[in-house]
Amino acid sequence: MTDLKPDVKDEPEFIDTNSLDDTKTTPVLDQGSVDPVYQAKAHVLNNAIQQIGMGKYQWELFILVGFGWAADNMWPIITSLILPAVALEFNQSKPPLLSLAQNIGLLAGAIFWGFGCDIFGRRLAFNATIGVTAVFGLVAAGSPNFAAIGCFAALWSVGVGGNLPVDSAVFLEFLPGSHQYLLTVLSIFWAFAQLLATLVAWPLLGYRTCSAEQTTPCTRSQNFGWRYFMIAMGGFSMICFILRFVFFTLYESPKFLMGKGKDAEAVAVVHKVALKNGKTSPLSIADLEIHNVEGQQGTDAAAALKRKLEKVDLEHVRALFRTRKLAYSTTLIMFIWAFIGLAFPLYNAFIPYTLNSRGASFGDGSTYITYRNSLIIAVLGIPGALLGGVLVEVPKFGRKGALALATTLTGVFLFGSTTAKNSNSLLGWICAYNFMSNIMYAVLYAYTPEIFPTKDRGTGNALTASANRIFGVMAPIIAIYANLKTAAPVYVSGALFIAAGVLVCLLPFESRGKASL
Repeated sequence: MTDLKPDVKDEPEFIDTNSLDDTKTTPVLDQGSVDPVYQAKAHVLNNAIQQIGMGKYQWELFILVGFGWAADNMWPIITSLILPAVALEFNQSKPPLLSLAQNIGLLAGAIFWGFGCDIFGRRLAFNATIGVTAVFGLVAAGSPNFAAIGCFAALWSVGVGGNLPVDSAVFLEFLPGSHQYLLTVLSIFWAFAQLLATLVAWPLLGYRTCSAEQTTPCTRSQNFGWRYFMIAMGGFSMICFILRFVFFTLYESPKFLMGKGKDAEAVAVVHKVALKNGKTSPLSIADLEIHNVEGQQGTDAAAALKRKLEKVDLEHVRALFRTRKLAYSTTLIMFIWAFIGLAFPLYNAFIPYTLNSRGASFGDGSTYITYRNSLIIAVLGIPGALLGGVLVEVPKFGRKGALALATTLTGVFLFGSTTAKNSNSLLGWICAYNFMSNIMYAVLYAYTPEIFPTKDRGTGNALTASANRIFGVMAPIIAIYANLKTAAPVYVSGALFIAAGVLVCLLPFESRGKASL
């Protein structure tokens, strides 16, 4: 791999600071919520990153992490977009089974990569997740039957499921506390991914796809659009993987290294980031080791063995329930992710199918109109993601206020969609829903990793992502037995969004203006 060399002038800018222990950042979590020695060292590293500031390394990482955000939304949307065509070609009586296969893969990926990145580090997971997605996405284009496309959907989703747990941890751990709002802004990639997928789908699926209104059997030659679509989207993900793996060198997270007892390596990474940003940092190993207590982060064989054994126990999980307040916060955020995990795919994964089937009952269910409407809906997601980035920094409103409002209104607009009497009114309600849901996800993806300590952040992200995916597996099962042509799934989805909005109000931590540990 090659590194993008920083544009360093004659002399790097030296950071003038008397002490890296000065209180320059306020932590999100309360004192005592995590290991006090770890907390003290994390504070030193936070100040070191803050003093280096936002520079070339972080901006490059922002773009590359954006690829992960894009993949997280793009591939479930790809599944929903090809669902009508795949169901017609393979004469499948239960189309939601494809979404079920996808959600099982997402669950497996969230668990494996989320927990794994706290064990084997962020670097491997960061590159592998999007690579796995690209490979199986491309292979899926040649699927000979419904079972094959279901298997490939599960496999590409193993990669997709790890993107957010890993990428949010990676980015947050290199981000100065003053710029943590960028985690919310990352959701612009999430919204653009939906736009890109539907923009490519419109010509390929809109003109090379069997129609729900045709009376003759759907043949492969008539229905090749979805295969071209898979090649296009798999190719895009492969380009993202190459940009990550070949043209960028990701340094291991300094706080992850510190949490593993590798203080010297953590300090070295901080100096590499500073150099790439055209600066130098006064951080030394002594600044971290001064906080050591006897027996903590030992380097003898027994201590090394203990750290190895920690890889196979539940230490990272127990740490998230260390205090009553932290346990309460972890439990609530898991329930919020779980409710949204069922509500979102129960409706969103079947939007093209709903537009197609209900549009047919309204007299305008053509394939062209179905994917045109999907594109209109996608466009409305972009301003939603941008507005989310603004709302999270509003004083006395912050992350919790923005998340509670957006989540509740998402449910309200879903209930409103049941009143639609024609295709255009249905489109209007779904556009409003998509606008609010993009605000919701923009805030949720930023807020969640901020309330976990770094050494357990991958595990915390894995727990929330797993809760989200477990409930997501239930969505296609419900869809199979609850007729998608009726309003029943919509009522369930809307109620869950509103319930999640209420739970947000009960969260104990507000992370606006505070540095994550």
